[in-house]
Amino acid sequence: MGRVTLLNGRRFKMVSSTASEVDPDAPTEFEYWEKDGVVWGAYTGDTVTVGRFVGTRRDDRVTITYVHALVAGGVATGRSDSRVEREPDGRLRLVEEFRFAGDDTPHVSVCTEVA
Repeated sequence: MGRVTLLNGRRFKMVSSTASEVDPDAPTEFEYWEKDGVVWGAYTGDTVTVGRFVGTRRDDRVTITYVHALVAGGVATGRSDSRVEREPDGRLRLVEEFRFAGDDTPHVSVCTEVA
């Protein structure tokens, strides 16, 4: 997958997370941008009022640092490593392993590309 702008302009929605129950009617949605191996974007929905992230992609691995405001109040920050996979229909899926800052509990979420 190299330096191709694989994620640029793509949107994803969260379908599962070990950190919280995902609202299927209003899941967190992410928009990715990418140039020269750098990725950045924004997300909102479900438990998140507004979120931002920045990081890098190398081949099928995405590493980001994120910060978001919570609907319940407060802010969450952390770091994640995602694996880019392809769904049988050609859409992308991100399988993300993440930890919140100050918490050593590992979490996993799955996001699928919005068609």
